[in-house]
Amino acid sequence: MKTMAPLTGEDLLKKVKDLGNLSKEEKARQCGYSTMTKNGVERVNMMKFLNALIDAEGIQLDSKQASNGRGGRSASYRISVQSNGNLLIGSAYTKQMGLNPGDEFVITLGRKHIHLKQVDAEDES
Repeated sequence: MKTMAPLTGEDLLKKVKDLGNLSKEEKARQCGYSTMTKNGVERVNMMKFLNALIDAEGIQLDSKQASNGRGGRSASYRISVQSNGNLLIGSAYTKQMGLNPGDEFVITLGRKHIHLKQVDAEDES
């Protein structure tokens, strides 16, 4: 069975509408939201499918505070040095800034501040 990239946005909405009276699971499968396990069993990922539908419809479930839907802490804009000497910037901040895994920064240290400048692909060449 050939796997396809899951549909998103307008493509997803159109496909779901075209599929008419099929079950939710079959609609998810037809839109690319299924995978094969190591044992060859097909698994339909309904949560990803339903979240993609919500996003495609433009429905904003999360508040602007970048909540993660699990009742976690809200961003306080304060951090502490950890016992191992590290500073950890949480996902609430990186999500709010639109950062992705692998994004790189140049660190400039001031007397009592840290400045991060994002490294663009153009800067690397």
